[in-house]
Amino acid sequence: MMTVRRGAKVPARWRLFVCGLALLASGIAAAGATGWAPHLPLLLSSALTPDPDVALPAPTRTSYREIGTTRMLGVDAPLRTRLTARIPAELGDVLVFYRTELGKLGWQEQRDGADIASDHVRLAYTTPLGPAALELERKDKSTSVNLVQRNREAATTAHVMPRPGRAALMLTNLSDKEAVLTLDNHTVTLPGRAGKERPESPLFNIPPGKYSYALKVDGGPDRTTTIDLVAGDAWDVTIGPEGDLWSPLQLY
Repeated sequence: MMTVRRGAKVPARWRLFVCGLALLASGIAAAGATGWAPHLPLLLSSALTPDPDVALPAPTRTSYREIGTTRMLGVDAPLRTRLTARIPAELGDVLVFYRTELGKLGWQEQRDGADIASDHVRLAYTTPLGPAALELERKDKSTSVNLVQRNREAATTAHVMPRPGRAALMLTNLSDKEAVLTLDNHTVTLPGRAGKERPESPLFNIPPGKYSYALKVDGGPDRTTTIDLVAGDAWDVTIGPEGDLWSPLQLY
């Protein structure tokens, strides 16, 4: 699996390496029509014109923009594409921009769970590829954007698609030493280099929730941390080549 970001430094080579190992392991008009959207400014700023050269919609006028994709070896399409940006415009104008542009792509805004306020927006979408989410936040005279689209077919092909109502968790050990990971009172022993080839990297489907997990590698101190798993998400927990516990990485 590989995360590629435009406008940001390329991840360290080991981070790219584990991605490969994990992979081997296996609208204004719309708002008016529905009548449910809160009353926010409806005038689209003339400056908010779409940039044709980005994977997900973004205006040409931004103070910061980054695109990240999560890919797996042997799977052509990214499992997950994320846009983060800061736009020097009012939240209402940015919301109108995204409702317009996402509607053009055939994205369907979901009413359930929608959260629209004067300083933030949280919206869920269904798209031709899979689920998506839009988050906007007004801060320091700019509006921050976090837009994520997931590819259901790509995740299925990569064998990391969670079961309905569950979250998927993949475990990878890049070190040469045996590692013992305890999650929710369940202990998993990972041989050295586990996850180099399929199906050696274990993949678990577990109920959503916040879990603590502890790692023990021969010759090293115990390490304990937590992970928050949401139904429909897939994550990877990796033990680095030096026996260090890397931060969880969202695959899907």
